[in-house]
Amino acid sequence: MTDPARTASVPSVWGRSALLAAAVASTLTLQGCEVLAIGAVAGGSAAVAVDRRTTGIQIEDKTIEVKVGQRAKEILGDKGNVNTTAYNRTVLLTGEVPTEGDRAAVEAAAGKVENVKGVVNELTVGFPSSLSARASDGIISGRIRAKFIEASDLSASAFKITVEGGVVYLMGMVSEAESRRATQLAAGIPGVKKVIRVFETISAEEVMRLRSRADGTR
Repeated sequence: MTDPARTASVPSVWGRSALLAAAVASTLTLQGCEVLAIGAVAGGSAAVAVDRRTTGIQIEDKTIEVKVGQRAKEILGDKGNVNTTAYNRTVLLTGEVPTEGDRAAVEAAAGKVENVKGVVNELTVGFPSSLSARASDGIISGRIRAKFIEASDLSASAFKITVEGGVVYLMGMVSEAESRRATQLAAGIPGVKKVIRVFETISAEEVMRLRSRADGTR
């Protein structure tokens, strides 16, 4: 497995919620892959179906993704490749932009979108990735998802997976044990260079409560 191509930057724009005042929590080596954690402790949230977010938050996240994507398009036109992933109102920006100024402008624009409480800017300066590279990332994402589904000690629906250039970004509201387990599984997939965790950490008790609600039990 190759060494990581770069070190993820600490988010420079954070929103109103102190819960998402995240910082780089730890860096470690796992199966030759660098693992970077960008996380925060979060409070409880009701589960809807098997998703740990409420229906309202899920809709807000979709709306945020669309709005941030539109603003990035307005700034860059066809010059860049910006991918937006939102989870519990936190925005993850990945992809490529032409200049550092563009990188900062997209981040600032994302932070101003209604209901966004935090921005994790993982955009890189360079040429847009090739179609073959994106296809490879899609395969890696699918394999990670399959591993999560196979794992009896994980709830696959609790995770959002984004892959850019072999770098894996994991988002979700998870316990420390779930975070470690998901990282281990993702790092073991061929082609993965680095795993970056963008989690909101909840207690094991909260996880059990959310699972019970998802199952329709108390």
